[in-house]
Amino acid sequence: MSDFLKDIIKETGNEYATLASEGVDAGDVSNFVDTGCYSLNALLSGSIYGGMPGNKITAIAGEAATGKTFFALGICKHFLETDKDAGVIYFESESAVSKNMIEDRGIDSTRFVVVPVATVQEFRAQAIKVVDKYLEQPESARKPIMFVLDSLGMLSTTKEMEDTADGKETRDMTRSQIVKSTFRVLTLKLGKANVPMIMTNHTYDVIGSMFPQKEMGGGSGLKYAASSIIYLSKRKEKEGTEVIGNIIHCKNYKSRLTKENALVDVKLTYKHGLDKYYGLLELGEEAGIFKKVSTRFEMPDGTKVFGKTINDDPEKYFTKEVLNKIDEHAKRKFSYGTEEE
Repeated sequence: MSDFLKDIIKETGNEYATLASEGVDAGDVSNFVDTGCYSLNALLSGSIYGGMPGNKITAIAGEAATGKTFFALGICKHFLETDKDAGVIYFESESAVSKNMIEDRGIDSTRFVVVPVATVQEFRAQAIKVVDKYLEQPESARKPIMFVLDSLGMLSTTKEMEDTADGKETRDMTRSQIVKSTFRVLTLKLGKANVPMIMTNHTYDVIGSMFPQKEMGGGSGLKYAASSIIYLSKRKEKEGTEVIGNIIHCKNYKSRLTKENALVDVKLTYKHGLDKYYGLLELGEEAGIFKKVSTRFEMPDGTKVFGKTINDDPEKYFTKEVLNKIDEHAKRKFSYGTEEE
């Protein structure tokens, strides 16, 4: 039977077709991209040592001013710091990023390509060109790259651009179909090339819903294509009276890897970007590693410490042994087929 099935694969002429036992190039997740934040890694992959799927689309959605661009740039920063040969292709539709913004956030601008795009069709054509060029290289010569689209919601269509030039104010009702067709092609190619992609998008309030509900714009295309969709909301983080950043509430709206509707909070500061350890204290308490005693936490050795003390010097308290125990708890809390104890 195995030989017959291999003959069938050859007959199809499909470059993506393969026996599942040999691995599915465009489907299997062989590596994860560390986001630079342990708790966000756990939400996306079920492990604090994981992160974004290395060959899938991860969507970051939220209302205006929830920090979507800043959040995406924080992940890009860590991606470039992790591998000195890595690069980022940043498709930009909001005219929101600049050289100063990128460099002020500590991102290596020499490995950060900004590609302005105005329409869905323009993004599709240029993204596919980049992936095809990347796939032309021998696999051993390919350096890690990451795609970012910021944002899908601001992309127009060719028809809308032409209508606007003609003075028409009609809306292109085919936009959602164009978005869907774009990701039908791009998702497989990204999977084959082992290229991760972050996409930002806008959310809006659903009118007429019995309960307050958010929905992502752009039609259903991205919902089907994205491996994970994270909804963001935020509150300001202060030191005294100075606002130093935001606490970002991350909700797992959709995931093929971890439990949906799970929540974590991450800290995003203007100076340092994503805080690596924020949220681990709560996971450690849930796992029974730290015990809350009044306003302090009891450590495994019996000493009692304030939460701020732990967060101010995380490497002292989150030892390798503690991190491994938290990771075991994170797998139970976030992964499919597991239950919290």
